[in-house]
Amino acid sequence: MKNSKDSPGVFIPPPLIYAGFFLLSFLIQGYLTIKAAFFFHTRAANIAGLLIIITSLVFSLPALRQFFRTKNTVMLIRPATSLQTSGIYSLTRNPMYVGLALLYLGMALIFGNWWTLILFPVLLVTIHFRVIRPEENYLSRAFGDPYAEYKNQVRRWI
Repeated sequence: MKNSKDSPGVFIPPPLIYAGFFLLSFLIQGYLTIKAAFFFHTRAANIAGLLIIITSLVFSLPALRQFFRTKNTVMLIRPATSLQTSGIYSLTRNPMYVGLALLYLGMALIFGNWWTLILFPVLLVTIHFRVIRPEENYLSRAFGDPYAEYKNQVRRWI
């Protein structure tokens, strides 16, 4: 690494961003109510939501386990100690963000709030420009060619 004090410089942890959008959707629902459609608050919606949440764990848990096993940091204000490219990271460069997005969608189905779904694209754009882009710029600085090769081989999302 070029600078051991360098980091992505993301000061708000991504899980808080996802949670903030989720809570914002309920705040908006209180002021601009959209009636839940026939699908929300049904057994089918709850089962679909639960299946999506379980799928989110398929991405998140192996990613977290790998970070802890390699003694890397999940805090984006600290420098990375290694480049993750194997395991779940060979399928997506951002398995934790994919997992959080799936968790958000699953909870949207279970809680049945249209605003949660309406805000989802805004959430993804926010994560892309406020978290992923700074993180990718940092990883390029920190790991150079190995990261460039990895980026060429593995997709950002899925």
